[in-house]
Amino acid sequence: MSKPNQRRLADNEAQAINKQIKTSPQKLNLVAAMIRGKPVGDAETMLAFSKRRVAGEVKKTLQSAIANAENNHDLDPDRLVVAEAYVGKSMVLKRFRARARGRVGKILKKFSRITIVVREQEEAA
Repeated sequence: MSKPNQRRLADNEAQAINKQIKTSPQKLNLVAAMIRGKPVGDAETMLAFSKRRVAGEVKKTLQSAIANAENNHDLDPDRLVVAEAYVGKSMVLKRFRARARGRVGKILKKFSRITIVVREQEEAA
């Protein structure tokens, strides 16, 4: 019988992963950079009022990380900070468009993933 997997995060951390977001990693990383290191309340507000389309997906992932911290790890949601927000590639749909003289134009529809790690800050005295 095998041992269960070791927890990769510290005891005061929780994470959420969104694996298939229909946007390129470069565009998603611009939104992730906005919230890195911010308290979760400020990060949620920034995402709610962002003009970027993908901000809604990032906000859902952040809310999931907060819920994981509160329900699964008994952390205080008022003291959480976005410790990490990193982006990676996911799948790419390859499509083609007919062009002049019998050629094709390649269309790459990129998907990406985001991982958000929230950490509970110790109260400063």
